[in-house]
Amino acid sequence: MSTDSMLRPAPATPATDAPRAPARPTPAAAFHTVSAVTAVLFGLVAIGAMIHEPVLIPPLAASAALVHNAPTLPLAQPRSVILGHLLGAGAGYGVLALTHSSPWAAALAGAITLAATMLARTPHSAACATAVIVVLQTPAPGRFVPLLFGATVLLVLTGFAASRVRRAAPKYPAYWW
Repeated sequence: MSTDSMLRPAPATPATDAPRAPARPTPAAAFHTVSAVTAVLFGLVAIGAMIHEPVLIPPLAASAALVHNAPTLPLAQPRSVILGHLLGAGAGYGVLALTHSSPWAAALAGAITLAATMLARTPHSAACATAVIVVLQTPAPGRFVPLLFGATVLLVLTGFAASRVRRAAPKYPAYWW
């Protein structure tokens, strides 16, 4: 069973017509997915340690889970992962330029990111969290944005590589752009 089938609900039975939870992944599929996500997250931590900058942020962990566990969904595609996070950072810095760091401003930045990703056809829910982090943590854009870009490209490349390692895994990406 592929990891793609984990995300689709099992067909409804005629007696109930109620949707069912996704099928449990095979042990091999679960091990492959968890190993790939662990490797890329450790890689982001290692890069951060080498350059003395935080590279792993919570939204990137969510993106890694999407790329490796739901590789055929639109939210996991390269354009959504990379552009989504960049739109989130842009929304966060835009809100900061107009106001100060506050939970209210962070909520606004998250909402603006959702609207921007919808308009750009780059759905990626984790990008909303990137906007929130920018507003609440106020990282220097000259350091944060290049690191964010590099990290998202790394997530996409590891998704591509990992999908080629296990034969039964769905191939990632479903489309590049």
